[in-house]
Amino acid sequence: MGTVSTDGLYFAVGKYGFDGGVMITASHNPADYNGMKFTREQAQALSLETGLAAVRDRVASGELPAAAAVPGKIATKDITDPFARHCVSFAGDVSRIKPFKIAIDAGNGMAGETVPSVFRYLPCEVVPLYFELDGTFPNHPANPIEDENKLDLRKAVLAHGCDLGAAFDGDADRCFLVDEKGGFPGGDIIVMLCAIATLKRFPGSKILYNLICSRSVPEQIEKHGGIPVRAPVGHSIIKPIMREQNIPFGGEHSGHFFFRDNWFADSGMIALMQCLDIFSERGKPVSQVIAEYDTRFRSGEINSHVSDIPGKLAQIEKHYADAKLDRLDGVTVEYPDWWLNVRPSNTEPLLRLNVEGDTRELMERRRDEALALIRG
Repeated sequence: MGTVSTDGLYFAVGKYGFDGGVMITASHNPADYNGMKFTREQAQALSLETGLAAVRDRVASGELPAAAAVPGKIATKDITDPFARHCVSFAGDVSRIKPFKIAIDAGNGMAGETVPSVFRYLPCEVVPLYFELDGTFPNHPANPIEDENKLDLRKAVLAHGCDLGAAFDGDADRCFLVDEKGGFPGGDIIVMLCAIATLKRFPGSKILYNLICSRSVPEQIEKHGGIPVRAPVGHSIIKPIMREQNIPFGGEHSGHFFFRDNWFADSGMIALMQCLDIFSERGKPVSQVIAEYDTRFRSGEINSHVSDIPGKLAQIEKHYADAKLDRLDGVTVEYPDWWLNVRPSNTEPLLRLNVEGDTRELMERRRDEALALIRG
């Protein structure tokens, strides 16, 4: 495929009926990392739980099948334009998209290749930042979930009088927004916007969200006639649920957005297209549209090194025994005006804390209280 985004690979595997695909990428990690993302047919993700562990064990045992007698063939395929047209199809009626001025930060990653091919079909003006492909990431890490990596984008939005900004990670499968005032809406705001856009196309549908998203997400899904489906964190869990229940859209706070009409795979570019659809329809500044949905205060994810993770989770359950508790993913504690979730990392001795409150003071007080328990 050459140099393509990860969601471009997903598209190619699904669209052209390949048995699988491999993306060579370290995603949003620093320049000294590299890695691979695997899919099977229909762009189904392969993880340790769904096949990679079996491959690892087979290799370690040395019990490998013999190579085929007839070698395979290598061919090249240019998916640039077909993928661009596929993404644009999610923007609804393109003639209704307003001529937004958009600053886009590719972070020297793959969005520098995909953005020009997509936006040639839209009436928007793009202010490009760091579109040159450079795996050393000389300007900032290609990880837009961290606000400090969106500071250059904020400056560009303000300096050029843009209507909004968009930042992609290194392999361009995740996207985050900046509003015209330089504000940093969270990934769950994009979940809401995409949910609303999806419900325009598929009224009454189920919409999946992970349990770290704001309470405003299920509220908006229900307000727009959808059925919210709450899920644990992680694409390897979310995608099978979406396939099983035929859910047209699912989203995570971390900037991953999954679409049934994209073989249930995630795409930051498709999410941006749906956001442009909603912003065009609303006809208000982006910050005003977002303010309608962004009504609560969130801590963001806070990591703590913990030696006894089960013990800490039990301590939290005991401390908040009068709350509504569930264990869908770690421990979630719910009260009428605030909630928190504490869940263990899959790879490190960490607990991850997320807190949301109806006021900033309430969120900060409960955040500090929970951190004292976790780190005490």
